[in-house]
Amino acid sequence: MSPYRHALDQRFADRGSDGEGVEPVPFVQQAMVRKTVRAYSERMPAESLLEMVTAAALGASSKSDFQQASILRLRDPAVRASIGALFPAMPWIGLAPAFFVFLGDARRLQRLGELRGKPVDNRTLEGFFNASVDAALAMQTFILAAESAGLGCCPISVIRNRIDQIAPWLGLPDLVFPVAGLCVGYPAGPGHVSLRLPRSLTVHTDRYDDAALADEIDAYDRSRDSRHALTLQQQRSPAKFGVAEFYGWSEDKARQAAEPEGAAFPAYLRSHGFSF
Repeated sequence: MSPYRHALDQRFADRGSDGEGVEPVPFVQQAMVRKTVRAYSERMPAESLLEMVTAAALGASSKSDFQQASILRLRDPAVRASIGALFPAMPWIGLAPAFFVFLGDARRLQRLGELRGKPVDNRTLEGFFNASVDAALAMQTFILAAESAGLGCCPISVIRNRIDQIAPWLGLPDLVFPVAGLCVGYPAGPGHVSLRLPRSLTVHTDRYDDAALADEIDAYDRSRDSRHALTLQQQRSPAKFGVAEFYGWSEDKARQAAEPEGAAFPAYLRSHGFSF
């Protein structure tokens, strides 16, 4: 039996390759079964550990070695509480032992151009995109490093929805913006592995092909429902969309995306240096 079979069964409900004949790599197995953690013990991770995990994060790949990610450790309890109060449905924001904000930092490259007398314009869509990807790569590397040390994490992208309030609390200058916050701490419980879409739908060879989308999504919805069914109370906006007899992942995500979030974010970016 493949050493990856158990991890693959936890993460996917598909009949893709099971890694038969591949030597086990502990890190790969761990990454397959990583969990989002929203409940934490009171134990504070050692500062030296958090420093090393942060260092690992900053070793992530970076577009053209521009290094357009910055990491902000938020220690101020008053600011933590203020951010948490904005999102009462997410108490873990205020309760997690440690909280970081991963920043796309297009400002630094702009300033380098000024320092070296070169005409750098990093306010463009390219500048924003590169900084966003750098920050996301750093955050994912941080998460994997933290989990390898026994910590749990939960990304908090919702902070962008209240960017006008949060950015001044963090002292963010023009061309520096949050990609996401991150709760960090030792897990208080086991959590669960979130079932991912079948690899036949997300992994392509030579050409993109989603011809089987409808059938693949229906099968995925039912596999996911058998593990983590969404309750009647979890159905989004029933007054607008009605109550679904079967409420799977795709129905939930379609409803969520039909009521877009983050309307303040583009306006904030344009008013804080980006021209796109």
